[in-house]
Amino acid sequence: MAGEIDCEIRQVGVVDASGRAAAFTGNATDAWAGHRTGANYSVQGNMLVGGATIDAMAKSFEGTVGLDLAERMMRVLEAGQAAGGDRRGRQSAALLVRGPEVYPLVDLRVDEHPDPVAELRRIFEVAKRELFPFIAALPTKERPAGDFARVRAAMVPKS
Repeated sequence: MAGEIDCEIRQVGVVDASGRAAAFTGNATDAWAGHRTGANYSVQGNMLVGGATIDAMAKSFEGTVGLDLAERMMRVLEAGQAAGGDRRGRQSAALLVRGPEVYPLVDLRVDEHPDPVAELRRIFEVAKRELFPFIAALPTKERPAGDFARVRAAMVPKS
């Protein structure tokens, strides 16, 4: 990060399209701070209760192969919270998953909540039923007209 102003107070993690991960945690980030990377993931945090938070997040991601990315990430957030999370307490949680299209596949956020990760899970479960089928039907580069017939069929009330 040569040339970056104040790079030692910064933290970043990236995963490329091939699943290669890299991370940086500056020496002047607020303790506890750190990161772990592995195939297809990078987990990092600062102002955490300790390294167990990062370890639990990495273990969760590694142990959920086969699930879709949004579910895996939700479980990673839950594992981090269960392992102690942020030393300042609980305030917000977010989940953003992008695919190849211009719109996100998942974009959920909870702010100013006493248990934001649990609330994010609740909203995520609603979104799986109510929102994600519509997102899956949106136009794509390969399917410019979308697939709304499938969504309409799924919404027909069952008698």
